[in-house]
Amino acid sequence: LMRLNQLADRSFNDLSQYPVFPWVVVDYESSTLDLDNPAIYRDLSKPVGALNQQRLDRLLKRYKEMLEMNAEVSDDDQIEEPYMFGTHYSAPSYVMFYLLRQAPELTLHNRGGTFDQPDRAFYSVAETFKGVCCNDADVKEL
Repeated sequence: LMRLNQLADRSFNDLSQYPVFPWVVVDYESSTLDLDNPAIYRDLSKPVGALNQQRLDRLLKRYKEMLEMNAEVSDDDQIEEPYMFGTHYSAPSYVMFYLLRQAPELTLHNRGGTFDQPDRAFYSVAETFKGVCCNDADVKEL
């Protein structure tokens, strides 16, 4: 995966091009993992935003509503281009989210000298994965 990131010109020197690693494991609750059990692995054929069927259904409904709204108005009056995910799977703020413990100065520098609200700070891999699977606005990869 690191080689693939290098071929894509991703670098640790630029937060907007930081290497991306997909969520591969989906079991963050068990004390031990049976690596031979296919149930612990994510379906990599789907984007992270489509891992939870209920969330995917909500996103598809919103997308269709956006299409319908745009169909009702002229091209000049269209509100916005319909989209499935309102954010990218990787962004500088996501990198800072994960690096908070290792490089807190990044967050301080980019947030005007203050840390983010504690309930939005990185707490655990398990809690972050739950958010990625359930929150409509959270599609970040590792």
